[in-house]
Amino acid sequence: MIEIREMRWWDIPSVHALEERSFPHDSWTIEQFWQELGQPTRQYFVATGGEQVVGYAGIFVLPPDSDLQTIAVDPSERGSGVGALLLERAIDVARTQGAVAMVLEVRSDNEDAIRLYERASFAPISRRSAYYPDGCDALIWRRRPLETP
Repeated sequence: MIEIREMRWWDIPSVHALEERSFPHDSWTIEQFWQELGQPTRQYFVATGGEQVVGYAGIFVLPPDSDLQTIAVDPSERGSGVGALLLERAIDVARTQGAVAMVLEVRSDNEDAIRLYERASFAPISRRSAYYPDGCDALIWRRRPLETP
């Protein structure tokens, strides 16, 4: 059974390990996670299966807008719906805090994430060429309004 809950400081080592597996070319540092947890406009969540962190997501909310800062799922759990649960929680929290739109960026070669965002009613609005350190483009997507489609 997967549980989605607020991320706490003691989750950072597990989240960082998952970050490095998920984003080997441009992973965040442990210090960046500490800084993000300390920001009043940020909220982070973890998905747990038992005691193990199997996914995480973070949002920035400054109504009327919000931004999906990051989302990752352990490779062993991909395709199981964990990413959709995390994204749904992020959208619900942003909406509750007064946001009417959410934007995100995704690697243009991340087909699984792109399908997740399409299913969640996000639409592409822009492209940043060679945005990532390895030269991959970033696609900018937005969902507006955040109400259930």
